[in-house]
Amino acid sequence: MILENKTAIITGATRGIGHAIAVRFAKEGCNVAFCGRTRNEKMIAVEQELSALGVKAKGYATDVADYDSAQAFVKEVLADFGKVDILVNNAGITDDSAVKRMTEEQFDRVMHTNLKSVFCMTKAIQPAMWRQGHGAIVNIGSVVGIAGNYNQANYAASKAGIIGFSKSCAKEFAARNIRVNVVCPGFIETEMTAEVPKELMATWCSRIPMKRPGTADEVAQACVFLASDMCPYITSHVMPVCGGMEDA
Repeated sequence: MILENKTAIITGATRGIGHAIAVRFAKEGCNVAFCGRTRNEKMIAVEQELSALGVKAKGYATDVADYDSAQAFVKEVLADFGKVDILVNNAGITDDSAVKRMTEEQFDRVMHTNLKSVFCMTKAIQPAMWRQGHGAIVNIGSVVGIAGNYNQANYAASKAGIIGFSKSCAKEFAARNIRVNVVCPGFIETEMTAEVPKELMATWCSRIPMKRPGTADEVAQACVFLASDMCPYITSHVMPVCGGMEDA
């Protein structure tokens, strides 16, 4: 198993792409600490699902975009698991609108959740990874952060910010063998896309060279690679997982 005996923190892992990453990591032998805003039935179910795969798994209620909460979360994980080898910053939201109608609150909420959380969690885990002399940070961006998108200026800005932040951290952390990379999903099938009308889905897929949406597990497999020891000399890389979408 590619990630055997490693421990990962995965944010936003109770649904969608984050959940797929947690499951794939567990299947590869990785112990998983994950989080959500509240400890609810969904979190407990994911905890049980991952534990059934033979790894240690625990869910935590925290707000990763809050500096003090992120610090406390990482300290608790280190106490419970003993170490953290991998951080996957996946937590994120959308609040779409054309710029002419977008409110300041919409812009700030998306930037706070999507970008500040990456800063808070990276800041919290960096000292432990620095002391142990190794680590892998995988940040979940988006092709929208590369190419932009209609009605998603706030989301695109947050994901573009993740790319710039990751590239800067990669340079700062490389001397201690801490790698920082970005996975940029394109149009991926999740619970949200299940509600998209078939006609609209067909239109979207026609614009993708591979003529289909990606799966959350295909994104997770890219994360496994970048988190693993298979790529010890890869850092500051931006990896689109998008079926060849234009401008990615």
